Amino acid sequence: MRAISDVVVPQVTVEQFVREYGDRLELNRLCGEQRLKRLIREPTLNRPGLALAGHTRYFACHRIQVLGSMELHYLREQSAEMRARAYSILFTPTVPCVVLARGLRPDPGMIAAAESACIPVFRTRQITMKFINKATLALETMTAPRTSMHGSMVDILGIGVIIQGESGIGKSESVLALIERGYSLVADDVVRVRLHDDRELQATPNPMAQHLMEVRGIGIVDVARMFGVRAVRDHKRVDLIVTLKPWAEVSDVDRLGIDRQYQEILGIQVPHITIPVRPGRDLARLIEVAALQVKLHETGHNAGEILSQRIQAKIESQKQIPARSPLRPRRGTA
Repeated sequence: MRAISDVVVPQVTVEQFVREYGDRLELNRLCGEQRLKRLIREPTLNRPGLALAGHTRYFACHRIQVLGSMELHYLREQSAEMRARAYSILFTPTVPCVVLARGLRPDPGMIAAAESACIPVFRTRQITMKFINKATLALETMTAPRTSMHGSMVDILGIGVIIQGESGIGKSESVLALIERGYSLVADDVVRVRLHDDRELQATPNPMAQHLMEVRGIGIVDVARMFGVRAVRDHKRVDLIVTLKPWAEVSDVDRLGIDRQYQEILGIQVPHITIPVRPGRDLARLIEVAALQVKLHETGHNAGEILSQRIQAKIESQKQIPARSPLRPRRGTA
């Protein structure tokens, strides 16, 4: 089962950044209200100390510029002519916006230069490095590659499992049975997947259908109200993909499970298990066992390999026993 949408790498504007994280970062706009559509081309921040001093060769002019006490004190010690020159560098047309940390106040010349260049200026009460760390994480989240997948997702004892399969094969029934056993619903029908920190996948539901799921013949079920808030989660790491397939369509089944199968999502290899479906099989129980199996694999335990090693050891021990010669006479006979 492939993703239902192509991989998307979002482009973030200053307006989107402030709307989603402005309160958390305590951002207050000082000027540039009409220029918030500016694009943040690099999802990180820069302290332009060297650039203000005149060394502009490696000036990261596509990033949000952050000024702290050091930069502001340096500018105040300069002559009006040197400050104007520094402002012409700071407000390069490609700079998305400028942020003053520690609640520092800009001088009128800075605001005038920002208005002339049409670049927004913000102020935050947070200390410089704390703001930079939080804002960098926020930008990485907003610009992370993402895609969407058909299926449902549940959290089984800390293992995030995406359940896929054709329509009517039993995904909803399996999810309901897992929820009744105390596990949590993450998403139903559509799972949004985002690459986090370039090393793991984070899944979230469609905001329109958060905590809701569709059950054929019943309709929309509010899982949070019906089973309690412990039965839902807003996000979870993707650890396993389970594909439900009709029994007749699964021609070759790995009986031992030694060789693990994987499915690639956003460049990350995720363990993948195919479960054949036919009447009478408890799919919820099988999915639960599959998740527990992944948990054991993470500790280095592989039951299939253990059985294979035992069989191989038995074969080797049989080879070491000498065979009885049929021509050798038995004792007591002459």
